[in-house]
Amino acid sequence: MRLDDRFDDMVASLRGFYRTWYVFTGLELGLFDALRAAGTHGLTAAELAARTGVEPALAGRWAWGADAFSLVENVDGRIRVPGDVAAILLDADRPEFLGGHFQFAAVGSLDYDRLPDVFRTGRAVLSRPDRYRVAIERLTVQDVAVFFEEVLVAFPQLAADLRPGARVIDVHSGGGRWLIAMARRFPGLRLTGVEFEPDSVDRARANVTGAGLADRITVEQGSMLSVGHVAEADLVYFQYALHQLPDPVATLRSAWAAVRPGGWLVVLDWYLPTDPDELRSAQGELIAGVQLDEVIQGTRLVTAAEALGWFAAAGLPAPELVDLPSGASVIVLHVG
Repeated sequence: MRLDDRFDDMVASLRGFYRTWYVFTGLELGLFDALRAAGTHGLTAAELAARTGVEPALAGRWAWGADAFSLVENVDGRIRVPGDVAAILLDADRPEFLGGHFQFAAVGSLDYDRLPDVFRTGRAVLSRPDRYRVAIERLTVQDVAVFFEEVLVAFPQLAADLRPGARVIDVHSGGGRWLIAMARRFPGLRLTGVEFEPDSVDRARANVTGAGLADRITVEQGSMLSVGHVAEADLVYFQYALHQLPDPVATLRSAWAAVRPGGWLVVLDWYLPTDPDELRSAQGELIAGVQLDEVIQGTRLVTAAEALGWFAAAGLPAPELVDLPSGASVIVLHVG
C-alpha cells in the first residue's frame, strides 16, 4: 500500500474513534431519541437542549460534530436524524442494531489504559466497574434480535417447539435480557436463568422484577460446571457465553444432560474468522476489536472449529453449524 493510502487508512481509524464518542453521547443523553421523535421537521439546538436537559451551547456543538460524521443533518439551524441512522442506533429489535456496540465500545475502552500491563504480565483484570456490566447488556441486545430474526427463521421447528408449557434454560444468563424477551414473545414458556456471578444474579432478578415477569422467570446462582435440571429442558441456550467459561467442555456435557429427549441445545456466538480475507473485512475488524476486550478480562473468542471441538470432546452428537446473515453463527444440537 502506498504511504498516502496507508495514511488515509489510519486517519479513518481515528475518525471512527471520535465518531464513536459522538454516537455514545447522543445515545446516553437521548439526543437521537429526541431528534427521531421530532421527525422530518427537526429541532433547533435550543429545542434539542430543552428536550434532553443539556446545555444549549453544547447541544449545538454536538450537532455540529455529529453532522460532520453524517450522524445528523444540520440544515438552516434545524437538526434532523436520518431514518437509516436512527434505525441502526435505536431499533434494538433489529439484527442491524449497533447502538449497543457503540455504547459498549466507549464504556469498555475506559479500562483500556490497563491493557499494556495485561500484555506485559499476562494477568487479567478480574474486576471491572458496574458501568461495564450495563454496557455488556446493551451490547448483547443485538444478539437477542439475532436469535428472534435469524436463528428462529433458520430453525422453524425450534420455534414450533416453544409451545406453552415448554421449559427453557439460559446458561450464563447475565442480566436476563434474553429471558425477558423470550417471556414476552412466548407467553406460555417456563424460563430459568442459570448465572454464576452473584452481582449478575442480583441484576437479572431486578430486571425480571422490573419487567413484571418474576412469576414466569426464575434466576438461579449455579455452578460453572453444572447446569443441573437433568432431562427437564426443551431448550438450553448459550448467548455469547460458552467461550467465556473456564471449562466449556464440562459445561456443554452438563447442558446436554439437562435437555430432555427431543429438546434443543443452542449456542449463539461470534467466532474468529480463519480466512485472511475475512479477517481484513469490516466484520473481521469488529471481531478483532471485541477480542481486545476479551484479552483484558482473561477470556478469548474462538474459531467455529474450536467450538465444534468442544462438542466432540464432551462426547455429544455432532451438531449443526449455521452462519447467520448478521455475521454471528449458531451451533445447534437437536436429536428428534
